[in-house]
Amino acid sequence: MRQVGFELRPWEDSGTELVPLVNGVSLIELVARYERNEGLKPADGYAGLVLYGDLPSGLRAYLTGGPGTPYALLGCDCGDMGCWPLAAQIHADADTVTWDSFRQPHRPEWDYSGFGPFTFDRAQYDEALQLLN
Repeated sequence: MRQVGFELRPWEDSGTELVPLVNGVSLIELVARYERNEGLKPADGYAGLVLYGDLPSGLRAYLTGGPGTPYALLGCDCGDMGCWPLAAQIHADADTVTWDSFRQPHRPEWDYSGFGPFTFDRAQYDEALQLLN
């Protein structure tokens, strides 16, 4: 299993960027490497999820996902999550949390089947989420 982390970074205009980490490596870096290797040419770059004000109370529930719904794990480097998101399915049960079925909603023909899945121990995942307080 992999280790998950969430890094909070200052964002311009007093926002906060939430960057997911997989085994200590930014998801931004991991997907950029994958897209480069696959010959995909993104229109923009990725950033973490940019949040303004206090961290939303529903952030932990959002990052735990739900069946059948894609969740943006990254947004655009312009700070707008809808501009260039990286979405994935998030499946959580009592033992694990898995990110899979990655996709770029603005390029539905792009194939991310070789990216992930990333499976994490549920207790370690929950602990990483607790650090977001």
